[in-house]
Amino acid sequence: MKALLTFRKLFAQQARGLALALLLSLIAVASGVALLGTSGWFITAAALTTAGLAFNLFVPSSMVRGFSFIRILARYGERLSGHNATLKLLSDIRGWLFARLFPRLPLRDRSLRHGDLVSRLTADVDALDTAFLVAIGPIVAAVIIGLTLTTVLGFLLPLAAIVYGLSFALAVIVVPVALVIASRTAGKLNVARAADARAAVLDGIEGHADLTIFGVLGTAQSGFTATAQRLSDAKGQLSTLTAAAGFAVQALAAIALIGSLWLGLQALSADQIDGAVLAGLLLAILGSFEATSAIVRSVGKLTTAMAAAERLTAIAEGPILVSDPVSPAALPADTTIAVNGVSFAYDGGAPVLSETSLTVAPGEHVAIVGPSGAGKSSLLSLLLRLADPQAGQITLGGTDLMALNQADVHRSMALLSQDSPLFNDSIRANLLIANENADDDALWDSLSSAGIADFIRALPNGLHTVVGEGGRTVSVGQARRLCLARALLSDAPILLLDEPTSALDRVAEVGFFETLRTAARGRTVIVVTHAAIPDGSVDRVVTMGNGRLV
Repeated sequence: MKALLTFRKLFAQQARGLALALLLSLIAVASGVALLGTSGWFITAAALTTAGLAFNLFVPSSMVRGFSFIRILARYGERLSGHNATLKLLSDIRGWLFARLFPRLPLRDRSLRHGDLVSRLTADVDALDTAFLVAIGPIVAAVIIGLTLTTVLGFLLPLAAIVYGLSFALAVIVVPVALVIASRTAGKLNVARAADARAAVLDGIEGHADLTIFGVLGTAQSGFTATAQRLSDAKGQLSTLTAAAGFAVQALAAIALIGSLWLGLQALSADQIDGAVLAGLLLAILGSFEATSAIVRSVGKLTTAMAAAERLTAIAEGPILVSDPVSPAALPADTTIAVNGVSFAYDGGAPVLSETSLTVAPGEHVAIVGPSGAGKSSLLSLLLRLADPQAGQITLGGTDLMALNQADVHRSMALLSQDSPLFNDSIRANLLIANENADDDALWDSLSSAGIADFIRALPNGLHTVVGEGGRTVSVGQARRLCLARALLSDAPILLLDEPTSALDRVAEVGFFETLRTAARGRTVIVVTHAAIPDGSVDRVVTMGNGRLV
């Protein structure tokens, strides 16, 4: 529950919409109870009156129709306002989450699987909508209805009021609280195993080709089946607890109804209550317990929402590895990069960089080569200040990167990595990510510099062509050049490239380096690669091995 309370300010921002939904929910439940009570009184009174003489049929029949229409309209309004407020709430939660997640993601927790992160950003966020729509709202409405009916019974059947009040309190408060306590573990297992299942699906999709080639599809399928079975077991456990709580509520409803009937018949024999009024009260009691049944079904979802909230706060309140200085220095005009005796390791693990030093002059093109795991990509991450070194210093124009605002560092450097994505949007939109104020001339200049302008002009829709998810409508080489054009479109005087020719054949690879040499003239370029560097493509080649530059 503590994790769920983390979002209380976001709930408060939608307080007006949620309060309206609560009011309409209360009106709908009250109208349903009044409808049953009035109907019972009306039918019984009409039957007890000889031939219907001296009985006004029009007023109670109008009341029945009125309560019916009020219930329908209130329920519709509740759904409309409640879902509208909830959708806005989910939007606020996503904004809150991403705002906290972005500074925590780089190099943060490598044990967090991609599928698990996706699950937290989608299913766990969506689970929070149940906190109000199917839990808090119905509980509040049921409590108000129970108190109101108990008060009415207190005037008409005092002893029945005690029986009903105790039964209703147990059904609305004690049973749901017991269910929350009993189902906390099941709720956590449900969320965790659902995340495991989603991660297994993503792993299977991304690795389908390798699984097929190595002939282990059966093993993967067996593993997914076991994961799905564990999820089914968790859901079954939660459903069992919910069903037991539902049985308890129905038993309490039966106790309230039978007890009130017995006491009511005694009062009727003593001429202390009218028979038609007694029938109406009994049906009203029955109708009031309709709200309690909804609460039990909702509490099972509430425990899931609580577990989801814990998973979200776990990633949203984690440590920020890189923070801006209190009094940042001004970004220097000099773009000389100096790496002086830098050492770095991930989360206290083995050193990735060890006393590494490198100086790159403004406008110089440097290639860093070496085997996988040598620390090349980690060095680029430190240059971008996605993490800070444990020892040593990195300066830009003589100013320590840690003394600069991260935004200033990022404006001075553009990154092109092997994982640089093309989004499912137009070529224009993909390019404008680097410079949203760029005009068409600037776009075409960057495309021309990247050696792909002629290809874009030949497309029927030109810059408006949609490249598809991950750039699937273009070749790998074309996608890489589009990403290069995007990097060139930025005003950054420093370009960092991490395996930019990955998955390209040798001809395309050589062509890319030749294009880069011309397109990035005047800018500082640091390229990390496994590829053989064509002669004349860079000013200097340095080799990295075991976290050191040679």
